[in-house]
Amino acid sequence: MTDASRRLSTSRRTVLRAGLGAAAASALGMPALHAAERVVRISMQRSSVLFTVLKVQGTLAERLAPLGFTPSWHLFTSVIEPMTAGAVDIHADVADAVPIFTQSAGAPLTFYARERGAPSAEAIIVPADSPIRTVADLKGRTVGVSRGSGSHYVLAAALKRAGLSFADIKPAYLQAPEGAAAFEKGSIDAWSIWDPFLAFAEAKRPVRIVADGTGLTSYHRYYLANDRFLAEHPEVVGAVYAALVEAGRWVKANPDAAVALLAPVWGDLPPAVVAAANARRTYAVEPVERALLGEQQDIADVFLEAKLIPRRIDASAVQIWQPPAVKG
Repeated sequence: MTDASRRLSTSRRTVLRAGLGAAAASALGMPALHAAERVVRISMQRSSVLFTVLKVQGTLAERLAPLGFTPSWHLFTSVIEPMTAGAVDIHADVADAVPIFTQSAGAPLTFYARERGAPSAEAIIVPADSPIRTVADLKGRTVGVSRGSGSHYVLAAALKRAGLSFADIKPAYLQAPEGAAAFEKGSIDAWSIWDPFLAFAEAKRPVRIVADGTGLTSYHRYYLANDRFLAEHPEVVGAVYAALVEAGRWVKANPDAAVALLAPVWGDLPPAVVAAANARRTYAVEPVERALLGEQQDIADVFLEAKLIPRRIDASAVQIWQPPAVKG
């Protein structure tokens, strides 16, 4: 056989294998994969527990592979910028206050899930030996908070309930890791923060909780996706949603295993610290219902009054995706 014949024969075998592979994929109801899978960009924070579980266990990669996608993980300290810029396809859970800022900025985002509320998972704390015992005692004090976070709303709402405003305190706008360092050094008087950073702080030194989200917010956490990506690949979002539901159930059904998985990711924390953070979260993932967004409007109105957003928004006027099983 000549070299040309060998090349032609090899080429035919390659084409035949490709054809058989495509036919098999079609027969199995799976899309034929190209040489390289497509990447779906996913944002995360330290508080993105369920996506952390899916990443470490490799579950989401397994779920997306038959769809021709592979996850690309991106850890952010602040997620508002990448969300408004459309730099990521699918976003992990964010505090209830975050979508108010992204909606105000006109970000192209769709709600695809929420985690049921856990109001005690964010709080305003002070050192245990601080003279500050009530929210009213924060007047004139330096309070650390992450701009645009759920704890930003807790602070604003707590101040309002105490007859104060941001003008009555000295807000120090710090990202969570910076706030942790400032609180530990004593360079801020109080800190409004969420889990797992709340649990970290409680483990480092004795603290007093001046107020948590109870009576102020349910602290639902919302999952959002880029409008265009969701419109083009709803099956990917559906697979992500299903994986999140299962991961949430797994964490609650296997608390010790969840602690063992998360502790190394969070910097080899003592198991009791991780367990405390997990105990305060529900991890119950469910569809978003427009009729239940009333609390989002409360957050938007408080932010407008505090001049944190430039105009009034209708918090229910958002894009919502629901899993096929609950579509009307």
